[in-house]
Amino acid sequence: MSGFVIRGLDPAPFRGLYGQSDVALAEQGVVRMRVDAAPGFPCRVTLEDVAPGADVLLLNFEHLPVATPYRSRHAIFVREGADAPAVFEDVVPDVLARRLLSLRAFDAAGMMTDADVIDGTDLAPLIARMFADPAVAYLHAHNAKRGCFAARVDRR
Repeated sequence: MSGFVIRGLDPAPFRGLYGQSDVALAEQGVVRMRVDAAPGFPCRVTLEDVAPGADVLLLNFEHLPVATPYRSRHAIFVREGADAPAVFEDVVPDVLARRLLSLRAFDAAGMMTDADVIDGTDLAPLIARMFADPAVAYLHAHNAKRGCFAARVDRR
């Protein structure tokens, strides 16, 4: 296996939202929430469950901007103030390992070629199986229960 890398989202598109009033956020379809339980509020930049007492922004994000029927956007959490994307090489972060996941494989044209639902503790072997297909360009992990985009997985 050549390995894999799981990266958090680039925080640049979200930085302008940090510190805005709740009213200003609402005008943009964004909701600030105070984390009241752990786990439960996974930041898509840091790929960590945000600690209780911290603020997260709940917003709609286009995680699959492809010109195919699979083009997709959905709700995600971003920890307010998140400034650097996480990078995990050949390691499944806890935020994914502790959840039921849907893993979806896409080719270079943005067409889905495979998908499966698994316990996050079994993610690494499924990544290896999907990347064994040379047609697979990248993978998307989603939280299976709520359907939220969790992370992109690329070959290393």
